[in-house]
Amino acid sequence: MPSGSPLPTRIAGVLAIALVAAGACADTAPPSHPRLAPMSTRDIVVSASAAGVIEPITLVEVKSKASGEIVEVRVEEGDEVRPHELLVRVDPRIPVNAVVQAEADSVVSRAELDNAEAQLERAETLHQTDAITDLEYEAAKLARATAYATLIRARRALEDAKIAYEDTEVRAPIAGTVLGRPVEVGTVIASASRDVSGGAVLLRMASLDTVQVRALVDETDIGMIRPAMPVTITVAAYPSRPFRGGVLRIGAEAVVEQNVTMFPVLVRIENRAGLLRPGMNAEVEIHIGEVRDALAVPNAALRAPQDLAAAAALVGLSPADVRRQVADGNETPERPRAAAGTASRSLGGGGAPDRTLFGGEYVVFVRRNGASHAVRVTTGLTDFAYTAVVSGLERTDSVFILPTAGLLDEQQRRDDWIRRRVGGPLGQ
Repeated sequence: MPSGSPLPTRIAGVLAIALVAAGACADTAPPSHPRLAPMSTRDIVVSASAAGVIEPITLVEVKSKASGEIVEVRVEEGDEVRPHELLVRVDPRIPVNAVVQAEADSVVSRAELDNAEAQLERAETLHQTDAITDLEYEAAKLARATAYATLIRARRALEDAKIAYEDTEVRAPIAGTVLGRPVEVGTVIASASRDVSGGAVLLRMASLDTVQVRALVDETDIGMIRPAMPVTITVAAYPSRPFRGGVLRIGAEAVVEQNVTMFPVLVRIENRAGLLRPGMNAEVEIHIGEVRDALAVPNAALRAPQDLAAAAALVGLSPADVRRQVADGNETPERPRAAAGTASRSLGGGGAPDRTLFGGEYVVFVRRNGASHAVRVTTGLTDFAYTAVVSGLERTDSVFILPTAGLLDEQQRRDDWIRRRVGGPLGQ
């Protein structure tokens, strides 16, 4: 092709497309060559966010065992009540009459028993002198037993009547807050213990000293959550005042909403001030773990064993060198474990982060004494941008930030495509 002649239109178009694609990649993807970054310390915090609704732990529907008309209601919605405090009074006239009648029946039964016992004493005396027959004596004993049984029934009826009278006064079963009062004075109610429908609900009340949130957590985060992990709860009513709680338990069955699989997580919150109310929408942040002042590396510096060959070429090492350095511990005496931080802890229960959830074994390429080395490291907690290094690196190291294996493959495919489209015609 003459040196001064222009490129064919097709080839020029291909080059233009390739240059545009390369420019777009340069703006949105990491560079295709490695860069060095010094080791640094930072705080690594991992949490999972979810939403839920404030619920009472103990919710009680107060009903009456007595039937009749409500003649008094002593509480309003929102009132705080103590155990056994009088809440509602039902018309007591019929139960009072039943108590009076039962008391009278009990007196009569007592008198009948006294008379039967006296008759039995006389019958015993007469029977000893053969003044009465055996049959008459047995009849006297039966009369005494019958009178005793009648007295017992009368006493039981009296106790039942007193209980029915006491049931006309509906008292608080627990200490708590009245959430709702659907009845008014004059409402006629049926007994909750006798009516097949279970009776009318007089009040709804709950103890709000401790409340709970049933939050739905995405399935991608549920594997990192454990009971007793600390939780921060925020509600719209108090946006600048976070509330502290803890994970109580994790639901066993998933909930699918709009093709998203989530699991319910029950969170307990102390509510001594009574600021949290049932029905409030809550934003839940579950603190999975944190490490303070940790020696950390960018996640782009970590390499899995299957990615070592491609990464080695970028830093000027052969795959054989990398394998030898990793196997020999980088050809240096064993290095002390890197400091995990001046104040490190796992929020899931204290101590070091749970190694079953976080961390693993990776290879990092570092620059030491002017040369590149492959170093095997043990990692800890990660926030998916940076990872804490437990052992293998020092604060004086500089690590290579490398493009991902996927990016390298994509660049190789793009170069091959340009070479196939351009190299043939240009070589003619």
